[in-house]
Amino acid sequence: MFKGLTKVWAVLGVLVLLTTVTAAAFKADTVTFNVRIENVGDFKFNSSGVFNTPVGASEPGPLVPGGAYEVSFNAVPGDRLSFTSMFVQSNDWFIAPDQAGLALFDNDGTLLTGDVTKQIHLWDSGTEINQELGLGADQALRQAGPNTGAADPDHTVRLVSDEFDNLPALSDLVKVTLNSPAANQFVLRIENIAPEGILTTSDGQSQPVPFAPGVWAVHSGASPLFTAGAPDFGRGLEALAEDGDPSTLATSLAAQSGLVTPFAPGVWAVHTAANPLFTAGQPDRGLGLEALAEDGDPSTLGKALAGQEDVISAGVFNTPVGAAEPGALLPGHAYEFSFEATPGDYLSFATMFVQSNDLFYGPAGKGIALFRADGAPIRGNVTRQILLWDAGTEVNQVPGFGADQAPRQAGPNSGADEKGAVHVVSDGFSYPATASTIRVTITVP
Repeated sequence: MFKGLTKVWAVLGVLVLLTTVTAAAFKADTVTFNVRIENVGDFKFNSSGVFNTPVGASEPGPLVPGGAYEVSFNAVPGDRLSFTSMFVQSNDWFIAPDQAGLALFDNDGTLLTGDVTKQIHLWDSGTEINQELGLGADQALRQAGPNTGAADPDHTVRLVSDEFDNLPALSDLVKVTLNSPAANQFVLRIENIAPEGILTTSDGQSQPVPFAPGVWAVHSGASPLFTAGAPDFGRGLEALAEDGDPSTLATSLAAQSGLVTPFAPGVWAVHTAANPLFTAGQPDRGLGLEALAEDGDPSTLGKALAGQEDVISAGVFNTPVGAAEPGALLPGHAYEFSFEATPGDYLSFATMFVQSNDLFYGPAGKGIALFRADGAPIRGNVTRQILLWDAGTEVNQVPGFGADQAPRQAGPNSGADEKGAVHVVSDGFSYPATASTIRVTITVP
């Protein structure tokens, strides 16, 4: 997923840790602080969601013959798409691709679009015993309430075997296509093409075949929704397959969905006056924040900080713990640095949110107070004081997909000039919660 990051570090070259600039004399109450910045991003799915409103409809509802659901999403090479929707005239059947999902790119990175109906199957969730299609009293259209049927003696998710011999071919019921309106953008379209009354029942009646609202997920790992031959994961597929209710499964997917991003080498400063790195609401000062926030290069800003009057000490962090050389901070890894401070001192730092145009993590301009009012040094998790900032120097693109973002750009400083001010990001795009991506801990030996 991060192979494009090679470009970032080729641009950066080898960063050398700046010599810490320290005041000539220390007060007797000087304290040593250790800071640990961890990348805790651990999302299984890049994105996920619910589809529940047919094209042209004003509110959620089932997909009846002649209707279609559409889902728009972004993806990069290596990503796959999974989705599922209930076959409503059943006890617990659903349509979906196989457990690995639909491939969205070939081995050369070419987008795979067009009619993918042949890759869609009808599955039995193994949670409720089957009754004749279109007649069962425990099927969604006829049951007294959700989850009313008897348990299936075969608890495994499996391809449907039509034991009642009245199931039409799936290709006569649904058409699934993938289109791409722009680079790395896709639109999934699920159409109900079933003729009215295509399902014939043993009592001589004919029934329509609707589909229910469903869920989707973009992922790089396999089996996000189910594993063929194994029981349902217990995360909400049963409610979707039996009752057409995608809410529980969607909530489960959402909790595991988000943009996984590296962080780049950054800068830190111990200071007495506010705003050593930037002033919120004001343009970047041109001292190196732009290079840090756009390209992950902290060297210029690090040198500038070392020369500021109210900065007690400053430096660059660039080598993950356990690594032999500078590099990106991937999930599961950490940067660490140490410094000395006295009461009245504050800590500021900045590290690039790499899957962006010019975003970075750091505290507010005043910084993190390193001592409490009683003079005791602070300790523990200070992540709640960390914000995701927009440097205001480059126009934002969809996070994780923009052509001018560090992992994908041809060279540094390649995006459109935003000519804005430094501010907490608020561009309308979706970003993971700060605490689900970064953790900052301060300890005192």
